[in-house]
Amino acid sequence: MYILGISAYYHDSAACLVRDGEILAAAQEERFTRKKHDHRFPARAADFCLRHAGITANDLDYVAFYDKPLLKFERLLETYLDYAPAGLRSFLTAMPLWLREKLWIREQVSKDAGFKGLVLFTEHHESHAASAFFPSPFESAAVLTMDGVGEWATSSYGYGRGNELHLLKELHFPHSLGLLYSAFTYYTGFKVNSGEYKVMSLAPYGEPRYVSLILDELVDLCEDGSLRLNMKYFDFAAGLRMTNNAFDRLFGGPPRSPESQITQRDMDLARSVQEVTEEAMLRMARHVHGETGERNLCLAGGVALNCVGNGRILREGPFERIWVQPAAGDAGGSLGAALSVWYQYLGNERRLDWVCHGHADGMKGAYLGPEFSSDQIEEFLLTSGARYRALERAQLVDTVAKLLSEKKVVGWFQGRMEFGPRALGGRSILADPRSPRMQSQINLKIKFRESFRPFAPSVLRERVADYFDLTEDSPYMLLVAPVREDLRREVTAEENMRFGIDKLNVPRSTIPAVTHVDYSARVQTVSRNGSPAFYDLLKAFEQLTNCGVLVNTSFNIRGEPIVCTPAEAYTCFMRTEMDCLVVGDYLLLKSEQGENVFAENLSCQEEFQLD
Repeated sequence: MYILGISAYYHDSAACLVRDGEILAAAQEERFTRKKHDHRFPARAADFCLRHAGITANDLDYVAFYDKPLLKFERLLETYLDYAPAGLRSFLTAMPLWLREKLWIREQVSKDAGFKGLVLFTEHHESHAASAFFPSPFESAAVLTMDGVGEWATSSYGYGRGNELHLLKELHFPHSLGLLYSAFTYYTGFKVNSGEYKVMSLAPYGEPRYVSLILDELVDLCEDGSLRLNMKYFDFAAGLRMTNNAFDRLFGGPPRSPESQITQRDMDLARSVQEVTEEAMLRMARHVHGETGERNLCLAGGVALNCVGNGRILREGPFERIWVQPAAGDAGGSLGAALSVWYQYLGNERRLDWVCHGHADGMKGAYLGPEFSSDQIEEFLLTSGARYRALERAQLVDTVAKLLSEKKVVGWFQGRMEFGPRALGGRSILADPRSPRMQSQINLKIKFRESFRPFAPSVLRERVADYFDLTEDSPYMLLVAPVREDLRREVTAEENMRFGIDKLNVPRSTIPAVTHVDYSARVQTVSRNGSPAFYDLLKAFEQLTNCGVLVNTSFNIRGEPIVCTPAEAYTCFMRTEMDCLVVGDYLLLKSEQGENVFAENLSCQEEFQLD
């Protein structure tokens, strides 16, 4: 039985294909359209999923949509009525899209996916909860979902056991931890629904001087983690902004203009909302543990991408183990909707079969996207006029490890593309973490992004405890852990006097390129079963340097989605100061490429179809 899951029309639309409970394929629409956070119906992502399985829409048994549009529409109408006439402009902006597309999901599925059968709708937070529990490695677990808003719910909790998922309580709009964080994302000059991780990255540069003000004026945070927002300060319920003039007066000025200089106030605001968010997450986790009595916790929803908060739940919370859905945001709702139909609607037995196939959980390492054969890659390289060499796997990893040890920056394109926002060794840019200048070099010369943004370490699973205060698996880069104290470098009094972003250039450990200013790191553990080529490269680098860690950042430049095809990888390679590119078994050196017209024109990539 085939079930296609779909999420669309808010941000990060995606499609996922499930066969008899097994996740076969999943991808975000942005990877095909090249429009970052594309919210449109995921026609191309759905087409990829079907072609990957070798089926057509006629072979599908069900299509599952990740929320209930009529309930969401009801919430919008009630909210506009509550705030009328203040929300008129927002109402007139939103209604055409709803009346043209969002209320006609069955028709869109028929038109864009070619499916004429039964379309089922799950509630938004049910989709998040299903995406968290059903692929997890746990027979039973507590489940906590946190995001901006679904239909009415903004957070929910419950438990999963076997093939059953029970949600016990919800927090309702407009009172939302996710929307509180997004309000500060907007106020500090970043884009809502995409820039929240920038606020999290900026937080360690600031001081928590606004925490009391936030808790006194903006949010009433209860011991169980539930909260109420003081809507006097927010405009998101019916307006076109997240915050209003009262918010501006409270924090001493207007929002930061996008792309303008980041000030100490912005850093302090980021630190303050981050601390409030972490406290709310911890309180929620403790309450859910008390209510369910479960030893394990599963997390999903956009707030679950706050890996600093996740790390604190693991270290300070009451649960023995936690598991976070790698596509925790709306993209993962497509996956949750499909699994909810398989288990909840159809009542099928849940078996942890993936263990027999060498996987730690049902997500298969999140390597669920397109892949390309060696013949396809070579055909592209020949057509593009690239200069390359083909290497056997052992020779390839040894050669690349040596290049990395020489401080070269490597684009690494292997196997299937990752599902979710993180590059996990399928579509990654890699570098030596021992270089104190590597972080700023990659940010400014390759990623073309803000210099304060930290990079994550990928570490051999068996050596994670040698570098970080972490003993758990973290395959999806969703846990932040402290760098071990014996690897830290003491900061001098003079260095400690540096201001804000200038702190970035102070080496803080023996792996400075992945050590943030607060001695933390967003860790990815790599095992051979999960990612054999990436593991072999890390092992070769360790044998050469005695360092079992690499810098790992997503293979893209600022403002673009992660690359999907060999053509996009090569174009990114040629347009940046990346030194080397590995695509499958082929190695390309920038010094050997010369001028290449192809790098200026992506049009011919359409000739190279996905597997």
